[in-house]
Amino acid sequence: MNIEFTARHYRLSEEIKEYAEKKLTKLEPFVEEPVEVHLIFETEKLREIAEIHVSHRFGHLQASEAAEDMRDSVLAVVETVTKQARRSKKKFMDKRRRSQRQMESSGWPMEVLEKDSLSATSPRVIKTTHLPIKPMSVEQASVALDESKNDFFVFLDSSTEKVSVLVRRKDNNYGLIAPEF
Repeated sequence: MNIEFTARHYRLSEEIKEYAEKKLTKLEPFVEEPVEVHLIFETEKLREIAEIHVSHRFGHLQASEAAEDMRDSVLAVVETVTKQARRSKKKFMDKRRRSQRQMESSGWPMEVLEKDSLSATSPRVIKTTHLPIKPMSVEQASVALDESKNDFFVFLDSSTEKVSVLVRRKDNNYGLIAPEF
């Protein structure tokens, strides 16, 4: 970690430099080498301002804090930039884990089939449903179709004594399918 110190209207002592270097060790676990740190110490009226710029492998961080004492300013600015670095690293790791998880789970299960096992000419029956057929009129079947969750109703037409199907059409009307023998 390369640390560069700059003082503006402030007399920089070795004690403050050592204190800043000691506090910057908190930042090391969250940034990747190469790390360049630029600390700027400044005095404005009665405020002591510490400003930090950190450049590392995955980006740049910066913060500025002011206090009455330079030690308090350094402590606050290092804590602020450490929070930023922690958040940045967590975001990076989460993004990396999420992409790995998506790569693992995005693969659909595949099964290789023999060419002869597929017959495109004959469709298969997937599901069979057995329906009770009751004798009733077309009007009674329309009431039963309204109460049903299906879009069709199979019944024995009482006037013709034949099996008929009443179908709900897309335009909300009914269609009657009656067989001819």
